[in-house]
Amino acid sequence: MKDKVVIVTGSASGIGLSMAEKFFEKGAKVVLSDINTEALNKKVSEFNSSNVLGIKCDVSQEEEIKNLINTTKDKFGRVDVFVNNAGLQHVAMIEDFPVAKFDQMVAIMLRACFISTKYLFPIMKKQKFGRIINISSINGLIGFAGKVAYNACKHGIIGVTKVAALECARDGITVNAICPGYIATPLVLGQMADLGKTRGCSTEEALEQVLYPLIPQKQLIDVNDVAELACYLASDVAKHITGAAMVIDGGYTVQ
Repeated sequence: MKDKVVIVTGSASGIGLSMAEKFFEKGAKVVLSDINTEALNKKVSEFNSSNVLGIKCDVSQEEEIKNLINTTKDKFGRVDVFVNNAGLQHVAMIEDFPVAKFDQMVAIMLRACFISTKYLFPIMKKQKFGRIINISSINGLIGFAGKVAYNACKHGIIGVTKVAALECARDGITVNAICPGYIATPLVLGQMADLGKTRGCSTEEALEQVLYPLIPQKQLIDVNDVAELACYLASDVAKHITGAAMVIDGGYTVQ
């Protein structure tokens, strides 16, 4: 990753931040992007490096995506790796799911994936090098009741990934999707802690009762492992991997 220029959306926290940190650790010049300006600025300041830039971006807005890509190119001269990570969740059954929330989630996760690819291709084709990594989910492979928008977007991201991979197959560009299962993030652990309180048990017991029966390895995914997979897909040695939906889920989708 030495001197590669990497953009990660939704990178002021969570998986996005872990990926940004891992790319930086491996020598990349990293652009953190997020809609939360305060959190973004705080994280950028913690890197304390001229090789780390923060650019506020609402990925539901086409012009802001274009600005993110063009500002990065103006600053560092190129864009080598782009990680489409920004997303959100809302859980409700279809008949109760707000149409406005569905539209918002499509704009942030699926439409943004298409728009960023559209504006990255001319740059990456001219360079004869590029890596686009789209963060999908096991929700992009199997259905989950109550997650109609999230499932639709994550399935759609895999579709965009496959088409994009075909369209740039001879340009030195690869396009892949990562499909994580349940990751050990503060959000998931907090949900399990809350569930444990309602059941009168510990967080670990809640995991044993609710999630681990679904996961053959009986473990949550380490966020650093997802970040390492992203770095691998961005590397030169992964040049023949394209159009793939790479699952990292402890065996969840095997059953």
